[in-house]
Amino acid sequence: MKLSELAKKPQLVKLTISKQEIVEKYGDELEFYMYDRQSLDVFSKLANATTDNVGEYMSVLSDIILKEDGSPVMDGEMVLPIDVMTEAMSLIGAKLGK
Repeated sequence: MKLSELAKKPQLVKLTISKQEIVEKYGDELEFYMYDRQSLDVFSKLANATTDNVGEYMSVLSDIILKEDGSPVMDGEMVLPIDVMTEAMSLIGAKLGK
């Protein structure tokens, strides 16, 4: 197989936060999108993101947690609640690990 056969344009995939506590708190499941393939710089940011470096962590989340049109959910002054971000990162980690 040629390596070029594995290269594809990233596609948006929908992820759904359905954790019971989140659904009860916000009244419904929460949907967001991410690309099924991430660039090396995003993986590098993920590897280097720590709770000690909140700015880098937020940058990673902003790059990955997207709206249906591919634009960032957290843009400018818009920030998600911590419990939602934590659950989103859990789903993202599971998706990227596949």
